[in-house]
Amino acid sequence: MRRFSPTRAIAALFWRLSRWTPVDEAFPQHPGIVLGAPHTSNWDFVHMLALAWRNDAPIRWLGKHTLFTGWRGPIMRRLGGIPVDRGNPYRVVENVLAEVAEGRVFHLIITPDGTRSASGPWKSGFYRIAREAHLPVTLGFVDRTTMTLGVGPTIELTGDVGADMDVIRAFYADKAGDDPSRRREPRLANERPRD
Repeated sequence: MRRFSPTRAIAALFWRLSRWTPVDEAFPQHPGIVLGAPHTSNWDFVHMLALAWRNDAPIRWLGKHTLFTGWRGPIMRRLGGIPVDRGNPYRVVENVLAEVAEGRVFHLIITPDGTRSASGPWKSGFYRIAREAHLPVTLGFVDRTTMTLGVGPTIELTGDVGADMDVIRAFYADKAGDDPSRRREPRLANERPRD
């Protein structure tokens, strides 16, 4: 029998009231990166948090450092947040790698779109963390066209950035995010054009 979990109870209430439907929501058993994409609205965070709580999944997530100032700081950290100073993103990657090296088990939810605008490439931090820490990447999604969200396949990155991103692009091709007008194609800035 499962122990009572306050976060699972909150998630159950959330899903009962929500118009969205969680699908394929089983988080992997092993630690790894979970992409939250397309990231087009602040609701993406709420949905992914409720999905993780529904599964009792130990999660951490990256958020801009301004979310952690003042009274919000302790709350955001309690929810699993790791502040990101966009002026020094490599420090965050190093901190996450240090936590993994120390044996902390968690799913790191990353929104690779970075911001909620409809332009610009994806941030490559998720790719670097996954490769350097030897972590698999699970493709989490939000799709307003079907009013569904969940986690899709888990993949191992090969180091061939173009090929890996082709797999990711194929999965997200029909996923619109919460605000389809802000959706952008999954593409990293350092990708080379493929023949």
